[in-house]
Amino acid sequence: MRKGRPLTVHTLNELLLVCSLVLLVAVAAVRISSRSGLPSLLIYLGIGIAIGQDGIGNVVFDNAELTQVIGYAALVVILAEGGLGTKWKEIKPALPAAIVLSLVGVAVSVGITAAGAHYLVGLEWRQALLIGAVVSSTDAAAVFSVLRKVPLPSRITGVLEAESGFNDAPVVILVVAFATVGPIDDWYVLLGTIALELAIGVAIGLTVGFVGAYGLRHVALPASGLYPIAVMAIAVTAYAAGAMAHGSGFLAVYLAAMVLGNARLPHWPATRGFADGLGWIAQIGMFVLLGLLVTPHELVHDFWPAVIIGLVLTMVARPLEVFVSLLPFRIPWREQALMSWAGLRGAVPIILATIPMVSGIEGSDRVFNIVFVLVVVYTLVQGPTLPWLARKLELGATDESASDLGIESAPLEKLRGHLLSFAIPAASRMHGVEVSELRLPPGASVTLVVREGKSFVPLPSTVLRRGDELLVVATDPVRDAAEARLRAVARGGKLAGWLGTGGNGSTRSRG
Repeated sequence: MRKGRPLTVHTLNELLLVCSLVLLVAVAAVRISSRSGLPSLLIYLGIGIAIGQDGIGNVVFDNAELTQVIGYAALVVILAEGGLGTKWKEIKPALPAAIVLSLVGVAVSVGITAAGAHYLVGLEWRQALLIGAVVSSTDAAAVFSVLRKVPLPSRITGVLEAESGFNDAPVVILVVAFATVGPIDDWYVLLGTIALELAIGVAIGLTVGFVGAYGLRHVALPASGLYPIAVMAIAVTAYAAGAMAHGSGFLAVYLAAMVLGNARLPHWPATRGFADGLGWIAQIGMFVLLGLLVTPHELVHDFWPAVIIGLVLTMVARPLEVFVSLLPFRIPWREQALMSWAGLRGAVPIILATIPMVSGIEGSDRVFNIVFVLVVVYTLVQGPTLPWLARKLELGATDESASDLGIESAPLEKLRGHLLSFAIPAASRMHGVEVSELRLPPGASVTLVVREGKSFVPLPSTVLRRGDELLVVATDPVRDAAEARLRAVARGGKLAGWLGTGGNGSTRSRG
């Protein structure tokens, strides 16, 4: 990293001003990201580079150890937020395939990518193995930010989401092993270490999650605002306990958050919104810091090596790991093709690339630069083309009619019910359906319709129109069934049930 005179901040007011301006610009960049189809990580990395030592801000920052610590903390928050938003009923069918892809697939990817880095680029084996391990971790936020407008079969989204949550754990173990000064452990020692740490992480994550969920359901906190804080604290506790027990803290926090997210906790909408906001702040801070750490003029020398290694990873290693891992599950080739192209790399590889820098491994600066360029270049290539590929493979809708309803849910705790609210999209097949034709389960009813700024109580014969906003009250036992039915009608119209159109399609909207 290049040394220079750092930009200093003299007062707390100046520090707050700088941080608030960066945050405002980053939040505004979310809109650019959503309109362009690019993952938001590129926008935030660009902000960090722009204010860095080769940019307009001339801020010199080269503390890899601090970046690693902050990056780990941000990853804990991001994994917790992802786990809280994971629906067990959607991910359960895809779990076996995702686990195999996260273990066997990582091994295949590391081996092929490392071989390419060694024989095609000329890196030493330790550096090649480090790069192979670092870039083997996929990123859920990057994947789903570009797929948010393309509804896909739940099997694809389930596998991709679970893989991105699970594969961080073995990858971190491999990177730490390869970055240890001295000879690298034998392969069977690494396999044993991975198996042990994953088992400890699973045990602690599930235990903390179930105990925490039980406590939150049976202990009344004095203020509703404490529930979101308590949920995040429980998730972070799972990470800390897993790491202190020499297990996988990342796997522990993801599983604990997933248990909490499916436990029907009090004040859940507030908790979900709080976690989502923390996830955004963690992403913004992490990516901006990574952009600050990199020295742009040094990237030129490692551009083509990164492109070559990226080609090996994208065109050979990723498709082969998907094929080998999913062979026992008989997944159609079109879905395998999309999963192969959807192996986006995000913040995790760049954060992991700081581990050999902190360990003092020879050539670690070059490893970091190659990983940084690889992530940026191939996210630029893969990100915008993912929706196009999904449509070409006939796995995504060609219009907005299948777009998922943005249903908001608020608990009516004393009444033991839920208030569901949503707006009918412009091209939704719910347009023209009568209220009675929604065929909601007993215990759920449309109580209010807002049309052109005026609200009224609908009759069974009221015809719904595009742009209508609906309020649906559902008792607690039928809440999920009512939401599933609404999504089914939005996708298949009034004949959704008879035509076999389900309401469990999943699109994950993450920035």
